[in-house]
Amino acid sequence: MSRLFDSSVESDLLTGMRLARAALRRGELVVIPTDTVYGIAADAFSPAAVQRLLDAKGRTRQSPPPVLVPSVATLEALAAVIPDAVRQLVDAFWPGGLTIVLPAQPSLAWDLGDTDGTVAVRMPDNRIALELLSETGPLAVSSANLTGQPAATTATAAQEMLGDSVEVYLDGGESTSVSSTIVDATRLIAPGGRISILREGAITREQLREILGDLLEDEPPANGAPGA
Repeated sequence: MSRLFDSSVESDLLTGMRLARAALRRGELVVIPTDTVYGIAADAFSPAAVQRLLDAKGRTRQSPPPVLVPSVATLEALAAVIPDAVRQLVDAFWPGGLTIVLPAQPSLAWDLGDTDGTVAVRMPDNRIALELLSETGPLAVSSANLTGQPAATTATAAQEMLGDSVEVYLDGGESTSVSSTIVDATRLIAPGGRISILREGAITREQLREILGDLLEDEPPANGAPGA
């Protein structure tokens, strides 16, 4: 049976964090607060745990979860290459609401789903999430909701949707309803390659443009037709 812990109460937080770490080591799922929406977390290096995450949300392997990291140093270990423009984005927006898709280290012993050799990485700006990540290492984390339902902004809302498929819920209070912005930086390794926005969210196109300039792809026409 799942348990919810109020992180505003120190004794609850200590117990919840201890049980969350233990649950993740066993391959179970944990719901955590982030600086955007609540996330459902699994050990990124346990294929069974990642599959359990996908099953809990009702998603397929075609929708692999992003990976949350505690530091830029962890990004270095996960990404095969980090272009200078990506380092500028990290300096500007991490920790924060920007997820960056990069080529993954081919030596990584994990299975996040059908990633085509990429990994989507973010460092959240949330004390509880960062403390947990510093102790567990990278976690596969997707928004804490059933597919097709709004992302949870409270631990209680996440529990109502996900129930006993999650072992531990860490309640960090109400979060923002805005998900992270996702950018694809995989094409930067090719001559003339640029960064594209896969999902607009907490970080705006204008903020990205200030850092990237012409390295950011233009916004597609509203009608979806190819640009001139």
